[in-house]
Amino acid sequence: MPRVGCLLLCTVLLGGVSESIPAQEPGAGVTVDRVARTISIDCKIAPRKINDEKFKESYLAEFPGYYKTADAGYKDEDGYVYVLGRTDDIINVAGHRLSTGGMEEVLSSHADVAECAVIGVADQMKGEVPVGFVVLKAGVNKPHDTVEKELIALVREKIGPVAAFKTAMVIARLPKTRSGKIVRGTMKKIADREPWNMPATIDDPAILDEIKTALQGKGMAAE
Repeated sequence: MPRVGCLLLCTVLLGGVSESIPAQEPGAGVTVDRVARTISIDCKIAPRKINDEKFKESYLAEFPGYYKTADAGYKDEDGYVYVLGRTDDIINVAGHRLSTGGMEEVLSSHADVAECAVIGVADQMKGEVPVGFVVLKAGVNKPHDTVEKELIALVREKIGPVAAFKTAMVIARLPKTRSGKIVRGTMKKIADREPWNMPATIDDPAILDEIKTALQGKGMAAE
């Protein structure tokens, strides 16, 4: 397959709405978009070099003129783009293939949520069930159990009961690599009581202990 060169810091397309983000002046002339949407980027592509129809259908057809990265993200008040996760991360819940990225999009739309992550946790009855982790915005003093109930209801409203989203937990911070990637794979292993190794690029190893404690509070993860 031919390589495709893309201009990442040129134009970002969030959910079908194209907005320019100047490389030197982040935030200039940019409107705030806190809802996670699919990220696509402007590309310099030579159409004659792309002959794979599946490739074109997967990455070029949905947003004409843009390359679909299959990442979900949002823009903050300063115009910086934050990548939350993959829109093509799929879990199997009782035979239904569901996007964890889609659930993260719903969670991030809640007024009190600063950032979030959803993983699929092994379940004997359903195969996998989604579990959500959310970090609240600074200054939010609402009881955590209230926020968690609101998030569960929000996913049920936006996606439906088929999502089987019944567990959300408020945490202080998400475990990330030094480059800012959330280590969802490690979080899943902790929740599933599987052996795991500390990621070499983890920013703060102590956060994974915090995740383990939060999961134990919900009856998950090994003691």
